[in-house]
Amino acid sequence: MRIFRFPQFLWLALALGLALTLASACNRLNNQSNESPIVVLVSLDGFRWDYVQTTDTPALDRLAREGMIAGALQPVFPTLTFPNHFSIATGVLPWRHGIVANRFPDADRERWYSLRDRAMVEDGRWYRSEPIWVTAEKAGLPTAAYYFVGTEADIGGIRPTHWRSFDADVPDGDRVEQVLDWLAQPPETRPRMVTLYFEGVDDAGHRFGPDAPETRHAIRQADAQIGALMNGLDALPHGRQVSIVVVSDHGQSKYRPVEAFILERWVDMEGIEVVSGGPYAWLYMHGDPDRALTMRGQINRNWDCGRAYLPGELPVEWRAGANDRYPDLFVQADSGCEVQARESDRKWRSAGDHGWPPDHPEMRGIFYAKGPRIPPGSRVDLAHVTDVYPMILELLGLDAPGPIDGDPAVLAGQLLPGSP
Repeated sequence: MRIFRFPQFLWLALALGLALTLASACNRLNNQSNESPIVVLVSLDGFRWDYVQTTDTPALDRLAREGMIAGALQPVFPTLTFPNHFSIATGVLPWRHGIVANRFPDADRERWYSLRDRAMVEDGRWYRSEPIWVTAEKAGLPTAAYYFVGTEADIGGIRPTHWRSFDADVPDGDRVEQVLDWLAQPPETRPRMVTLYFEGVDDAGHRFGPDAPETRHAIRQADAQIGALMNGLDALPHGRQVSIVVVSDHGQSKYRPVEAFILERWVDMEGIEVVSGGPYAWLYMHGDPDRALTMRGQINRNWDCGRAYLPGELPVEWRAGANDRYPDLFVQADSGCEVQARESDRKWRSAGDHGWPPDHPEMRGIFYAKGPRIPPGSRVDLAHVTDVYPMILELLGLDAPGPIDGDPAVLAGQLLPGSP
């Protein structure tokens, strides 16, 4: 029987290939070493930029001393939880990433996305842009999420390595403890990008109002969780490699003592699907532009505390763009004013709210960051929620998967040089 023998040059090629494979594996292991950068992105829902001026917040004060702070964080339009969180995660505006509100229909007006619909929230087809955790997972970096808009969905078939379905009954302390447990894992499995979310400040602001004692208590509670997280990071042997970024999606305000504008008093609401009410109302008419045009005129002639807009008419500074999930008519109240579809809807008005124009100062949120590449005591006057994403990309050494709306110069441009 004839035995086939490899020529010597083939053996050398195989040996070289094996060496390169081993080197690549070593590089991957090195990428997960104790010196690998880690980012923890924390969201304090509804935490207005000036809350720290009225309430003791020692943990956030420490972040400001030891890291970077923005005077305020400008939200996107609309100033709601889901659009702003997903803009933080993607660096693009809602008209691009598709999460245009907390509740909205698909282009055919047949299926409706809602923050309260678990099946829709976990359906990755609604999300039109790639969030940071998906980009990280594609690059081989494990990620983890204790809540954040989009982390429950299979976006492009990918979820974080560790994730949780939202459950408001989980105590804040348990969330912090789990994040610290994830970060205590061995280097080869340790998450490199982690999200953490707290809703308590927003809940209190809605229920009691932004200036209420109960809201100040919620602010102190949220600050205490940030303190516990930082103390836990300090105790980790690799804690020096962790960057913590604390943001909020929007602020909170209260209604002015003026009469609400009730739409049914002035226009025919028959057959119209209305999204929300209070600071704004979005009207879906199943594609009847003539009716929308007529209603816009009727509303604007009779209301002096807000305005109705057709698609494409929204103020340029709101950066709203165009999207097939937008309504046929936007009805936007001025700051502190109220619009409702029907008289009976007024009973749902909360003590505090958001959803007013994004350039209203009380709609602005917070930004703090601390880490090995963040200059201590640095400050920017105003950042946009889309500016957070390019900073996190830079900290993790990742490239954006496509065009973004965030400005890398605002936050990422302040970072110290990374390791060569």
